[in-house]
Amino acid sequence: MSKLKSFITSTIVGGLLVILPIALFFFTMHWLFGMVQGIIAPLTEVLLKQLQLPQVVADVLVILALTLLCFVVGVIVRTRLGKWVYALVESNLLMKAPGYSIIKETVAQFLGNKKSPFSSTALVQIFGNETMVSAFVTDEHEDGSFTVFVPTGPNPTSGNIYHLPADKVHQVDAPVDEMMRSIISCGAGSSSLVKRLKK
Repeated sequence: MSKLKSFITSTIVGGLLVILPIALFFFTMHWLFGMVQGIIAPLTEVLLKQLQLPQVVADVLVILALTLLCFVVGVIVRTRLGKWVYALVESNLLMKAPGYSIIKETVAQFLGNKKSPFSSTALVQIFGNETMVSAFVTDEHEDGSFTVFVPTGPNPTSGNIYHLPADKVHQVDAPVDEMMRSIISCGAGSSSLVKRLKK
């Protein structure tokens, strides 16, 4: 009886492990498409009224038009004049708008145009001796110094921020998830991190 119960439970769990990620993926895609539809609704309404197009065709045309607009603007700001005009408008107008700089930073990181604040791992010396602690490099400064986040194990979401000279920051050639696993497991697996210190 216990074997049958174990078989039924493991089979249901196995089915959930297959079905649930697929269902969540389609739910997320549906939610994203609905959000995009809501944003472009004013433009699609114009096409629906003027050209009597089906909803899906109108949505696709608006998305293509916006993509083309992004391409054209991208080409313009690559030119010397376009870059100068954009810099002028941004410094004199946009940067004075509350929240613009934060939104710009977020979008740049999301699109991969700026290095993610948790893209680099390191072992750092924060005590002025040979002791090293696990850290994430969150910023690099013009003078060569670094800002790092040192999480507390086993909870990597809390920790402290330090500003250190370059000689105290020893970057590690290891992915973020490996450093995270080491922190969550209170240092287990750190030997591979130490071996991969960048020379």
